Amino acid sequence: MKEGYVIRDQNLPHFLTATIVDWIDVFSRKSYRDCVIDCLDYCIKNKGMVLYSYVIMTNHIHMIVQSKEGKLSDLIRDFKKYTAKTILEKIQNEPESRKEWMLERFQLATKTRSRNKNFQFWQLGNHAEEIILKNLCGQKLTIFI
Repeated sequence: MKEGYVIRDQNLPHFLTATIVDWIDVFSRKSYRDCVIDCLDYCIKNKGMVLYSYVIMTNHIHMIVQSKEGKLSDLIRDFKKYTAKTILEKIQNEPESRKEWMLERFQLATKTRSRNKNFQFWQLGNHAEEIILKNLCGQKLTIFI
C-alpha cells in the first residue's frame, strides 16, 4: 500500500515535500545542502526535471517540480536515492560532530521499514500535490518568499 499522497498525473507539476527521518537537521551543514543542489542540477540537465522553485530547510525540502518525460515518481525516487547515498557517505567519511547519533537514528528507522537494510535517510512519501491552476502555483510559490 502506498503511503501519503499519490502522483496520479505524472506530467503535471507538483508541489512536493521530502523530509529527513526523525526531522534531523541535516541541511544545517552547507556540504549536505550542496549535495542536494548538485543532484537537482544533474536531474535538470540529464533526467528531464523541470524545477520551478525549491527551498532547502534544515530537515526537509519543498519544491515545485515536473518531469518532461512524464515520469515524475521515478525522477523523485532517483533523486531521493542518490541524495541519501551521497549524504550518508559524507556523514560516514567526513568530519561530523553528530555522526554516531545521526547514523544511529537512520539505522533505527530501518527497523520499521523494510525497504532499506542499513539506513533510512528520507521519510517515505513526498506529500505530492498537483498544481493545475496558475493561481495555485502562485499560492505555493509564496511559501518560498
